[in-house]
Amino acid sequence: MPLIAQTPEPPYYTVIFTSVRTEIDEGYGDTATRMVELAEQQPGFLGVESAREEVGITVSYWADLESIKNWKRNMEHLAAQKLGREKWYASFKLRIAKVERDYGM
Repeated sequence: MPLIAQTPEPPYYTVIFTSVRTEIDEGYGDTATRMVELAEQQPGFLGVESAREEVGITVSYWADLESIKNWKRNMEHLAAQKLGREKWYASFKLRIAKVERDYGM
């Protein structure tokens, strides 16, 4: 997986998941890896980028809002969300935005 997601020409959508972890690590890494694998299989998924220090940020890219809604309703993803709230995250924030421009090198 490239470090910077290769996204198409805008517009497209992004989901920004910002989190602070608890001390509990049991199963977190495997679940995080599985969520990326599962997201990659979803229609409308365009890519993902992630970084973690004291605050973790995962940014996923999607073709449209319907794709994001479908991902949110995925049963395996719902189970991981529940575990996140119960065990892995002290706090989190989710933001959804429309990307209107992007550029880089």
